[in-house]
Amino acid sequence: MSFEFIKKLPTPDEIRAEYPVPEKVREIKKQRDAEIRDVFTGKSDKCVLIIGPCSADNEEAVCDYVGRLARVNEQVKDKLILVPRIYTNKPRTTGSGYKGIVHQPDPEKGVDFVAGLIAVRHMHIRAVEETGLTPADEMLYPENWRYVSDILSYVAVGARSVEDQQHRLTVSGFDVPAGMKNPTSGDFAVMMNSIYAAQHGHSFIYRGWEVKTSGNEQAHAVLRGATNKHGNNTPNYHYEDLVRVLEMYNKMDLKNPAVIIDSNHSNSDKQFKQQIRIVKEVLHNRNLNPDIKKMVKGFMIESYIEEGNQKIGEGIYGKSITDPCLGWADSEKLIYDIADLV
Repeated sequence: MSFEFIKKLPTPDEIRAEYPVPEKVREIKKQRDAEIRDVFTGKSDKCVLIIGPCSADNEEAVCDYVGRLARVNEQVKDKLILVPRIYTNKPRTTGSGYKGIVHQPDPEKGVDFVAGLIAVRHMHIRAVEETGLTPADEMLYPENWRYVSDILSYVAVGARSVEDQQHRLTVSGFDVPAGMKNPTSGDFAVMMNSIYAAQHGHSFIYRGWEVKTSGNEQAHAVLRGATNKHGNNTPNYHYEDLVRVLEMYNKMDLKNPAVIIDSNHSNSDKQFKQQIRIVKEVLHNRNLNPDIKKMVKGFMIESYIEEGNQKIGEGIYGKSITDPCLGWADSEKLIYDIADLV
């Protein structure tokens, strides 16, 4: 066999028992989950911002960043819900490069999955304890969901994962909002089919168990732009794109029509400063059409302490080691601008 079985990893139950969620964090999550759920079910007209680093590679810098978000949150909480983007798994197009803290707790050292799973849980819990803001993460590996399911308030399914059966079925068992991104091809039908699958119940095999789910009515669309056959990026956040998604929602048996706009990736052609313009254009379009305003619930924004990105090993505190991000000054101003425009 070409598989080499190195060692058996601790189960989610074992990790959760060793690193339990404090009662304070459980109460914060319960309250935050209800507040965020009200946005996606239409009971609240607040705007959700999933904002933070492209990848959460350093606990100190990430918690510093989330602490800054918490201070801003106090000023905008009547209009916005800030959800820290603490992404601990990093999809790689070619399979090479830094894959996130689950793989490498220290990006400059080798792979250590046990230490990585512990580091992920520790960082998420610390962020909530220190700031009162429950985080978002990407579900790159469905079997890892239960290592953090008692901490997260939002989950994203990426463009490369959204067509995968196991991802769709696993989301159907979530009790928090799950953003299903359009695939890299830009095919909206694939995205909408993934939402349909996630919103309905299923029976399937999960972590060696036969399981049954009841469906997740908070599963929704995330528009992140597309890459065509020539490798060129094309945006899909424009007014016409939003109208098209609205029409598709209206034709399908889907609950709680909702869209989150990913302002980076192919929408910005990875020109990170364009996120500011993109968010403001979408806010303008929301105000032109009440149906679009009702459907577009918020944004994903890649942001960190220092703007841009760096190579692994450069050692610049609070600067992305993957995709480039907005710096803190621009991010803080953008949050206040969004609060003024929603």
